[in-house]
Amino acid sequence: MPTEPLILGFDTSAAHCAAALLRADKVLATRHEDMKRGQAERLMPLLQDVLQDAGHSWRDLDAIAVGIGPGNFTGIRIAVSAARGLALARKIPAVGVSSFEVMAEHATISGEEGALICIPAPRDQVYLQLFDAHGPRAKPVQIDPAAPDGALGVLGATQVVGAMADPIAQALGITQAKTVDISRIALHIAQIAARKLATGQTIARAAPLYIRPADAAPPSDPPPKVLD
Repeated sequence: MPTEPLILGFDTSAAHCAAALLRADKVLATRHEDMKRGQAERLMPLLQDVLQDAGHSWRDLDAIAVGIGPGNFTGIRIAVSAARGLALARKIPAVGVSSFEVMAEHATISGEEGALICIPAPRDQVYLQLFDAHGPRAKPVQIDPAAPDGALGVLGATQVVGAMADPIAQALGITQAKTVDISRIALHIAQIAARKLATGQTIARAAPLYIRPADAAPPSDPPPKVLD
């Protein structure tokens, strides 16, 4: 891996299609398009546009960085599948970065302080994960924002960052709350991936981060028998 790898980061975990090209601290190109559907058709052309904007091609890439959620199930699968395919074709690593990690970039954490990171979930729910200065402190959970006091892992949080930060902070008696603009999510994904690669540690295969099962599940009834 080069000391300053060329990293293509992208995300389709929410109502957008976003990509960024990064080398070291230099942002070479970014694209962010809001869309509720159509990410599967738009993603690869968007990535091609980002590469062309920076004067690069697929063969120049040293790593892929991809948003793994949580978020829209279909969108996450689209991005992760694309990342795995590109990584396999180019024989380069695909680094998964969660939306929690991206949001935690906007938190101000020091010492033993904790930040409760909030991500929108279906049916007016919220995904939560507690972070400290070293990373995740607890496993992510899904809660009803109208009654967040039952959430696991909130003990020790001094701030709430992300979706519905204000009402959740108020309900938990936390004074600091901060909402986050995700228009630069692909850039943050690439930056976090660059730091992970710089450690020299083995990078696990990028995989979707699902907090709960998908709404569309296969039927549980046994298949019908075929009569001779």
